[in-house]
Order: sequence, then C-alpha cells, then structure tokens
Amino acid sequence: MSGWRTLLYKEVLRFWKVGFQTVAAPVLTALLYLVIFGHVLEDHVKVYDTVRYTAFLVPGLVMMSVLQNAFANSSSSLIQSKIMGNLVFLLLTPLSHWSWFVAYVGSSIIRGLAVGAGVLLAGACFTSLSFVAPLWIIAFAVLGAALMGALGLIAGLWAEKFDQLATFQNFVIVPMTFLSGVFYSVHSLPAVWQNATHFNPFFYMIDGFRYGFFGVSDASPWLSLAIVGGVLVMVSVLAIQLLRTGYKIRS
Repeated sequence: MSGWRTLLYKEVLRFWKVGFQTVAAPVLTALLYLVIFGHVLEDHVKVYDTVRYTAFLVPGLVMMSVLQNAFANSSSSLIQSKIMGNLVFLLLTPLSHWSWFVAYVGSSIIRGLAVGAGVLLAGACFTSLSFVAPLWIIAFAVLGAALMGALGLIAGLWAEKFDQLATFQNFVIVPMTFLSGVFYSVHSLPAVWQNATHFNPFFYMIDGFRYGFFGVSDASPWLSLAIVGGVLVMVSVLAIQLLRTGYKIRS
C-alpha cells in the first residue's frame, strides 16, 4: 500500500528538482501573456459588465497553465523513462496499475496547481481579483489537472519518441486550450463558432474555473462540472486499462 506513495514522491521530486524550468518558466510565460494582452486590449475588449478585461484574463491564464503543465508532467515523465530505458525498474516492482495511475496523475495535479498558484499570485499584482465561490475554483482546478494528467499518461504510453509527443501536444492540447475562451468570452464569437466551442471540454474547465472568481460565466457551472467530471471518468478508465494491459511498456 505504500508503493504508490513512493512513486508519487519520486515523480514530484523529478519536476521539483528542475523547478526553474518546470514551474518558474511557465509562470513567466503566462505573465508575458497577461502584460501584453492586458495592456493592449484593456480598453478595447469588454467581457462581463462588472469585470475588467485584465481581471477576466487572469483566471483563464491560471487554468491554461494548470492544464498544460499537468499534461506535460505525466507525458514527459513516461516518454523520458521509455527512451532512457529506466522504465524497466518500475516494471520490476510489484506496483499495480492503480498505483501507477494514482502516482502519475497525483504528481501532475501537484505540478499543475503549483504553476497555477504562481500565475495567480503574479496576476494579483496587476489587478484586483474577487473570489466569489472558492469551492468552484478548487473543484475545477483539481478536476482539470487530474483530467490532463490522465490524458498525458495516455499520450506518454502511446508515444515512442519525443516527436510523437510534441505532435500530440502542438496539434491537440495547445489549439484546444487557446480556443476555449482563455482570452475572450465565447459570446463575442459568431454563432457558428459559439456552437463549435461547446464541443470543446477545455472550454468547460476554464469557464467553470472563472465562475469561481466572478460568479458569472458563459455556461452553467453545474453543466461544466458534469461535463468535466464525465470526461475525466472516461479518460481515467482508458488510462487505467492501458496500464493494466501494459500498452507499449511491456514486450
């Protein structure tokens, strides 16, 4: 029963040892987005009636950072272990597929929340933020990070080299993140693009997370919670099944 805790500690230590790259760098990137977009569009873009654009932007950047870094943590850990050949040492242990899942997804949640907290603290220096419903903030941050950690686990199992993983991230994760309402309200889009956005699960993660700050959102937070929870269950079931069968890690 202690095996998963040891693997979790190892995975957390893995990204924390290079925290300047895995935590500080994503915070700086999000801060640059905030400075550039907030300064340029503050007086030109109107979202909610009582919310300034810079304040609107901060939760979106926080959640985007949480999602991208949670995915990067589990996916990069697996692909590095496969390429360097040290994955065999984990395969020799009596760890169950549940232990693998909990450790990899748990470390992804920790990294995602660490980066998100850094972005939130940095963003608070540029604008005042309200916390209308903090439980919604916590719920969507944890569920979103868990979903992306499980998705990163699937991507890491599937990929056999860094090029494949980069393709998955650049052509799936990044576009779906940027087209989910991080920088804009979906109500500002034409009707056809609004309808298309509602098929993007990333939209519900970011919109529900933003609701916790302002008490307003483009979709019902309960609908967002149901969709995010449902997608998390489906992705987790697939990841656990792949781990159970040893997909591309046992030969």
